[in-house]
Amino acid sequence: MKILSCNSNRPLAEAIATYLNVPITKADVRRFADMEVFVEIHENVRGEDVFVVQSTSYPANDNVMELLVTLDALRRGSARRITAVLPYYGYARQDRKSGPRTPISAKLLANLITKAGADRVLTIDLHAGQIQGFFDIPADNLFAAPVFRDDIKERYQDKLMIVSPDVGGVVRARSLANRLDADLAIIDKRRPQAGVSEVMNIIGDVSDRHCIMVDDIVDSGGTLCNAAKALMDAGAISVDAYVTHGVLSGGAVSRVVSSPLNSLVITDSIQATEAVAAAPNIKQLSIAPLLGEAILRVNEERSVSSLFA
Repeated sequence: MKILSCNSNRPLAEAIATYLNVPITKADVRRFADMEVFVEIHENVRGEDVFVVQSTSYPANDNVMELLVTLDALRRGSARRITAVLPYYGYARQDRKSGPRTPISAKLLANLITKAGADRVLTIDLHAGQIQGFFDIPADNLFAAPVFRDDIKERYQDKLMIVSPDVGGVVRARSLANRLDADLAIIDKRRPQAGVSEVMNIIGDVSDRHCIMVDDIVDSGGTLCNAAKALMDAGAISVDAYVTHGVLSGGAVSRVVSSPLNSLVITDSIQATEAVAAAPNIKQLSIAPLLGEAILRVNEERSVSSLFA
């Protein structure tokens, strides 16, 4: 087995390699003067089972090209099997035609990854489950819920309410609620325009409860912050948010810091910026053990289904 890291999230790749007790494969992933991506692998990969760790987060297009060129280099280097480990799958929110003459970019990216040479894909908390079907190769979609469950159990013992910040996330929130034997509430919201959300109703009684919002992606932070205010106004004791992918673009960090959120807990699927690391109410949990165990099981041809428990 070989672990190869591109540049988007090397700390996570190093943590995975440490968990597996496997050194990161020596390789250069760099730019020419005109910013073209160039990849050179300095170890023999012929006949090897290679796992490429790369989140397609900001800058998304640069990171996508790094991944594709690396996959091509491994395929031409005669690797036996190439697994694209994508802790964060970018373009996932473009999973359907949102209007006339618009693309389904999540499917396009799946095609590119497959054509570049990936034999399988390993990712965490896809924005929409159907994206698994966009791949014509095996695609394992792990969940961060077990990591979240353990952290929530350490912090709260009673009066717990799991909250879905929108109707589309009910399945994800219900799954975590079942793991914690907690009740479920739902935020009914609408979007007057892209990137803007407005809370309409709260379905469920959240008064005198510790509310835990669960989502897959936090980008601008507007939805979570508005929902947190609505929950506090409805009598919640406290509001925390557990979100797998902390995109946190633009002024999201300052928005979260000044919001009623007691804490925003994210994973290290995306490397934290300095602003995220410095924020007093943003905390990161590592998914390196989860990914490392999945990589080990794939390498040994064992089932990964127990990781979903």
